[in-house]
Amino acid sequence: MSDAEVEIEYCVPCGFLDRALDIQRAVLQNFGESVDRAALVTGDHGVLDVRVDGASVWNKEDDEYDVDEIVRRVKAAL
Repeated sequence: MSDAEVEIEYCVPCGFLDRALDIQRAVLQNFGESVDRAALVTGDHGVLDVRVDGASVWNKEDDEYDVDEIVRRVKAAL
C-alpha cells in the first residue's frame, strides 16, 4: 500500500483551527506510519473538510463533528 496524503481544509475566519488541529493530531496518532502527510489547508466560507488522496471522506456540511468518526473514515480510505 502506498502512503496516502490527508488534507484538512478549515475555515480560518470561523475559528476552526482548533478542530483542524484535533483532527490532524488524531490522524497522525492513529496512522502516522501510513500517511505521507496530514496537512492543514486554509480556507473560508465555513469549510471543514477532510480528504484522503483528494477524495473527501468527511465534510462539516454533511456530517456531525466527531473526531472518532473522522478517524474511522480516514482508516476506511487508507
